[in-house]
Amino acid sequence: MLKKLYNWSSSWTGTIVIVLSIIFFVAQAFVIPSGSMKNTLLIGDMLFVKKFSYGIPTPRLPWLEVKVLPDFNDNGHLISAEGPSRGDIVVFRYPKEETIHYVKRCVAVGGDIVALQDKHLFLHPKEGNEFVKKNYVGYHVTEVDGKLFVMDPYKKEHPGIHNDPSISRIGTPFRQLFDMNPIKIPENEYFMMGDNRDHSNDSRFWGTVPYKYIVGTPWFIYFSWDKNYEVRWNRVFRTVESIEKEMEGKELSINHEKGIY
Repeated sequence: MLKKLYNWSSSWTGTIVIVLSIIFFVAQAFVIPSGSMKNTLLIGDMLFVKKFSYGIPTPRLPWLEVKVLPDFNDNGHLISAEGPSRGDIVVFRYPKEETIHYVKRCVAVGGDIVALQDKHLFLHPKEGNEFVKKNYVGYHVTEVDGKLFVMDPYKKEHPGIHNDPSISRIGTPFRQLFDMNPIKIPENEYFMMGDNRDHSNDSRFWGTVPYKYIVGTPWFIYFSWDKNYEVRWNRVFRTVESIEKEMEGKELSINHEKGIY
């Protein structure tokens, strides 16, 4: 029996089935295409996406983006599960064009209220004021209409989150980078932002991400090179968590490119 299984797995058919099964249900390769998440993730980082983090997405043929099975649950997932948590880095399908994959950080989940003022993110979690008092000790908290909002709730834990000091209101056409009136996130949807806050094309511009577009979360970087095709050996086989740990307390040097991406 084992010999038959080995022979089958060694055949072209067996190899294709195994590879596609891994891509469909376990992990899929993804290359960071833009600088919207630097310095947490850099252009040229090649990572495996853990596809079972938030359920199992409806399988599609890689590159062709053709669905292998129908969307039985009408939510983009063969097996449903809890969606992203606040602070997770998430790979998802761009809601305006679902064949394109984006990677951003989830900063609010369904039921939360978020706002922006002078580039500062304000979060009122759906759990309410007592949750804020218990879980955000040491953060700047402000009260608006009886609701407690936490200012910049992710910067302490995730040192890659930053603003570009060269971006000011004068001469900048993107008001969304500075101010946003409070909005309540719909259930089963998520507000995504890039860590490179002033250069990220994210939910501030095109809205929240429904659960059906969620793909997974970065597992580890299996290879990385810069724009000159020089290998970044210090990032190979690293997890996001280990990279963030290394950045703690360090002054980040970031070369910002113009525009949002």
